[in-house]
Amino acid sequence: MHIASCIVLLSLAFFTTETIVAQEVTHPTLPTGAGKIDADAPKTFETTASGLQYRILRKGTGTNPKATNKVEVHYHGWLDNGKVFDSSYQRGESIDFPLNQVIPGWTEGMQLVGEGGMIELTIPSKLGYGTGGAPPVIPPDATLHFLVELIDVR
Repeated sequence: MHIASCIVLLSLAFFTTETIVAQEVTHPTLPTGAGKIDADAPKTFETTASGLQYRILRKGTGTNPKATNKVEVHYHGWLDNGKVFDSSYQRGESIDFPLNQVIPGWTEGMQLVGEGGMIELTIPSKLGYGTGGAPPVIPPDATLHFLVELIDVR
């Protein structure tokens, strides 16, 4: 093969692009007591540089929290198999906490939604409980799924 032909083949291999189409995913089933999802809420997730996947299901009209804020939320968490591992909706009361004192996926994800909004998070293990999990409820290397309504930012 001539050098010119090799250069052309290498150039073609280098410049070939692959189109990645985001996969549509139905919206989660809302737990009893949850607010509504916006009619135009996306059916696809966005992914941050850290690997966190999220979609805004209801746009908030208030402030987006910073990691140093305290937030009040209602949330519903489940594993890949659909098993719910924690839900403030099921307990019938919201919860508040400093945003920088929870798993990294929550700290990052909650800064993406405004007060009054609803976000769905898919948190990879490295941004959740990692290789150790949180026995007996969350197994090692578990991907966590959350539906979260941001009620208040302080």
